[in-house]
Amino acid sequence: MSHIVSQASCTLPISGGEVRLHVFGRERNGPERVIAAVHRTERGADCDPLVRLHSACATGDILGSLRCDCGSQLSAALDAVLESDYGILLYLLGHEGRGIGLANKIRAYALQEQGLNTVDANVALGLPVDDRDYTDAAAILREFDVVRLRLATNNPLKIAALEAAGLKVRRVPWGGFVTPHNAGYLQTKDYVLGHLGSLGPVTEPSEPLR
Repeated sequence: MSHIVSQASCTLPISGGEVRLHVFGRERNGPERVIAAVHRTERGADCDPLVRLHSACATGDILGSLRCDCGSQLSAALDAVLESDYGILLYLLGHEGRGIGLANKIRAYALQEQGLNTVDANVALGLPVDDRDYTDAAAILREFDVVRLRLATNNPLKIAALEAAGLKVRRVPWGGFVTPHNAGYLQTKDYVLGHLGSLGPVTEPSEPLR
């Protein structure tokens, strides 16, 4: 189990409502690792929270990149958290590029421009296909006394990681954030990485996966 500590918290008004914002790290004054945005009403006292684990993506979340679905997923996740009686968004700061970092992600993007898919680009660079770890996320959910949750995801690795930490997970389907620029990338996530409906309802690939 990860050792995680609360570094700071405040109430934050955001577009569409208000959340309790928490920052977590491994040490009180060490690097920040996770931002948690929590929305809970009186009616949420006895319900299982809707949880979204969102991997940081500077290109998608900040710049609005259409190569991925991250920016759209983050916006939808915040809306879903605010609409829920109890919702938690965990923003995982060390997960850029599925854990390989921003510079390596851009190097992989350059290879994708030459025809490689997101998996083969990482392999060509000698990097892990997915190097993310969810022990911090599980530890933070425990800090919030969460035992059962509804997880908004199409990634079976997230489900498995939280279940391995002893949490009871019910999946909420989470996909369909498709643009002409990211359709091939989302196909690769579903048909190579085994995600569960990034394109929305499961269909057969429209073209061979390189």
